[in-house]
Amino acid sequence: ACTGIENIDEAITLLEQNNWDLVAAINGVIPQENGILQSEYGGETLQGPAYGPSHSAAGSSTPSSSSAFRHVVPSRQIVERQPRMLDFRVEYRDRNVDVVLEDSSTVGDIKHILENELQIPASKMLLKGWKTGDVDDSTVLKTLHLPKNNSLYVLTPDLPPPSSSHSGALQESLNQNFMLIVTHREVQREYNLNFSGSSTIQEVKRNVYDLTSIPVRHQLWEGWPPSATDDSMTLAVSGLTFPCHRLTVGRRSSPVQTREQSEEQCTDVHMVSDSDGDDFEDATEFGVDDGEMFGVASSALRKSPMMPENAENEGDALLQFTAEFSSRYGDCHPVYFIGSLEAAFQEAFYGKARDRKLLAIYLHHDESVLTNVFCSQMLCAESIVSYLSQNFITWAWDMTKEANRARFLTMCTRHFGSVVAQTIRTQKTDQFPLFLIIMGKRSSNEVLNVIQGNTTVDELMMRLMAAMEIFSAQQQEDIKDEDEREARENVKREQDEAYRISLEADRAKREAQEREMAEQFRLEQIRKEQEEEREAIRLSLEQSLPPEPKEESTESVSKLRIRTPSGEFFERRFLASSKLQVVFDFVASKGYPWEEYKLLGTFPRRDVTQLDPNKSLLEVKLYPQETLFLEAKE
Repeated sequence: ACTGIENIDEAITLLEQNNWDLVAAINGVIPQENGILQSEYGGETLQGPAYGPSHSAAGSSTPSSSSAFRHVVPSRQIVERQPRMLDFRVEYRDRNVDVVLEDSSTVGDIKHILENELQIPASKMLLKGWKTGDVDDSTVLKTLHLPKNNSLYVLTPDLPPPSSSHSGALQESLNQNFMLIVTHREVQREYNLNFSGSSTIQEVKRNVYDLTSIPVRHQLWEGWPPSATDDSMTLAVSGLTFPCHRLTVGRRSSPVQTREQSEEQCTDVHMVSDSDGDDFEDATEFGVDDGEMFGVASSALRKSPMMPENAENEGDALLQFTAEFSSRYGDCHPVYFIGSLEAAFQEAFYGKARDRKLLAIYLHHDESVLTNVFCSQMLCAESIVSYLSQNFITWAWDMTKEANRARFLTMCTRHFGSVVAQTIRTQKTDQFPLFLIIMGKRSSNEVLNVIQGNTTVDELMMRLMAAMEIFSAQQQEDIKDEDEREARENVKREQDEAYRISLEADRAKREAQEREMAEQFRLEQIRKEQEEEREAIRLSLEQSLPPEPKEESTESVSKLRIRTPSGEFFERRFLASSKLQVVFDFVASKGYPWEEYKLLGTFPRRDVTQLDPNKSLLEVKLYPQETLFLEAKE
């Protein structure tokens, strides 16, 4: 490909001469200063400078077999050789840029390409890695005798070291949302479209095709910034005005144009898209209306809407959807969940692991030619209905009306992210209806499959079963995790319960101890009070006793000797005329109240406390002396 040599023996000979160094062999064969040209007539080879008008075909002749670079010229005798292409891989910090250009280009041309790729001014670049040291921006690459593949690197000493500001700004631009106000020129209608900065110009044009029915290659645009030179460019780097940018689109005129008109339209690369993404035309371009394709008037095909356009309550909208679906396709259809999408998530994903199911979202579109067949023959097939009812929670939405479509895309972005929403947004009308299979995960909801309307019952069932296999594997893991978690929680509950019982037992024991101590304290207080009361009574009685008569008294004196239960004795003299109560008071003053103790006589044995305390000692025969015994009452 580089040398034009097709003779295998000649190629092997050249490689052997260069010790099988491919780059050296090619560089030795491809002329640097002189081109090797071959004449169509006579087979002679002409040598001379590859470029320059002063050289003619009168060069020296060599055998054709020794020619290293041959070009067969069909229309003229002598031609200049084709320019040689050089490949450069240029490294700059954490980026690699591939540059391919002719050897007649200059070093400055490489810098100009890198300036666009790296967004670095060419004047700030130092291009390093050349084999020779004398290189400036005006140096022609051909004069450097470079191999086909080269590695260079860029230095920018005048620029500050990379910080996160530039990359952060680019990332911020990619995350920003651009509002594109697109005016449809023919119908004078405006569309307000939101796109993320990571969306491409091509995606915008495809979305506009969904809205205007103008195929991408027939779209005539006004308003794109000059820097938007490629449909694969993202909006963040295309130079759009943030946050809002106005564009105008119209249908390109008939293909029958004058050459001047065609050239005039091609002068602006933004006006007409060259996308190969659309391989079909709308039927209306051929004068055929959708409703009249098979001889049926369009008015006859109109049906009641599946869903009101601006329903405030999703549950009410789903009720109408279910009723209209039944009226169109019969009662054998999936059981649609009546409620909001959030409620469907709760029903499908947030119960116990054994009770969870997949969520199937059916997106209906009345304007799709596939809808009637998909609903009647696939979605209402008994096998599909039975499988969905057993394993799925099925939720539905109508995408026919623009307001309902926008509302679902908003819900989709909130629950599944912008990538899924963009995927659904870019679906064309004839790709509907769509069947989304959603699996709930711990931290997010994952879209397992997006099934388009152009499918069969068997394929639909296989894809549902494939999604079910993935879900079952995940469900088993979730059940295992849930069982382990419940086991841990049960152990923890048992430990907590044992700890609670232990605390209750300790508290009960402590309370019993406290009650016992309180009771002991109370009894001790009562005992002390009783002792204090007794002591007070004793002291009172002791003070109230008449003085003990002396032995020399002239009055009759009775001497009583009293024995306590402990075996001790105490004696006292009393006047014989004293009342028996005085003896009782004396005994009580010693700590033996007559309410608790009996005072017994010996001969005869009698209970003195049963006698009349108002009688005198003489009367009760306790004179002149007597020994009495104290005994506790029962």
